[in-house]
Amino acid sequence: MTETATAANTIPGLVTGTYALDVAHTEIGFTVRHLMTKVRGVFKDFSGEIVVDDSLEQSTANVTVELASVSTRSEQRDGHLRSGDFFDAENSPKMTFVSTGFKPEGDDYILAGELTVKDVTKPIEFGVEFLGVDQNAYGQTIIGFEASTSISRKDWGIDFNIPLEGGKLLIGDKVDIHLDVQAALQA
Repeated sequence: MTETATAANTIPGLVTGTYALDVAHTEIGFTVRHLMTKVRGVFKDFSGEIVVDDSLEQSTANVTVELASVSTRSEQRDGHLRSGDFFDAENSPKMTFVSTGFKPEGDDYILAGELTVKDVTKPIEFGVEFLGVDQNAYGQTIIGFEASTSISRKDWGIDFNIPLEGGKLLIGDKVDIHLDVQAALQA
């Protein structure tokens, strides 16, 4: 199959090849409960690629995130997240995701892989909604999709918390991860 052939003829316009994440049009974000509300954050420094194979199920993805680039719109909170209580960005500066499988599920897809944070690697699965294929202003083929999952931060050794009255905790264990991705086919 050539770079211009349709991948497994299952997604109109999708061609095989290597797609680089477009960092200007991609967001890697998270949400976690803080007392009664939710705190939302993003990572500003990341890179990654998606390799679309002839067989869509053989396609792969890998992403590297610089943990020190976390932003929750509060410099004090961001500094605490970078510390050893949470990400320990000085000693473990990167978070990585490497896919292990991709399969259709109804009109959407499941992307399985391994997430590594603070030298702990665990399997996770993202629900993926493919948004389409198009051309950007520079004539490059681009793909877009949204993906989401929920994890327990304790599974990665991120268990800092502050007990509150009534047996409550300041910070929730469940972290919702959401990706809004645009990637460009590389020549």
